[in-house]
Amino acid sequence: MIIVPSDKVLLLANWDSVAQTREKGFFEFEFITWMAWTWQTAAFFVFIAVCLFLMVMWEKKVPGGTPRRGILGLDTTRGDRLFISLLSAAFIHLAWLGLVGAILWIATIISFLFSIVVFRYF
Repeated sequence: MIIVPSDKVLLLANWDSVAQTREKGFFEFEFITWMAWTWQTAAFFVFIAVCLFLMVMWEKKVPGGTPRRGILGLDTTRGDRLFISLLSAAFIHLAWLGLVGAILWIATIISFLFSIVVFRYF
């Protein structure tokens, strides 16, 4: 087999165009391209942002949020209980993935119910 050199093979990829910048669209961000963005990932980060926003609004409406002693004997504030419930939800989902499989709706329901228990009794 004989390969005939041609100047028409790679017109777009040559060394002259390596340093050229290209025009980016409005939604093209380079600082988050390392992550696999799906609608589930975006929904997770929106949920975290909404939780933080609601916690700020709750603190503005009912200031104080004094620590209370829960069933574990720890003094926790609202923010502590939110952190515990989010971290527990991550561990519940990881355990569910490892033990059961990729159907995560039940793990989400378990995490939600556990967060109610954390906010009520911890």
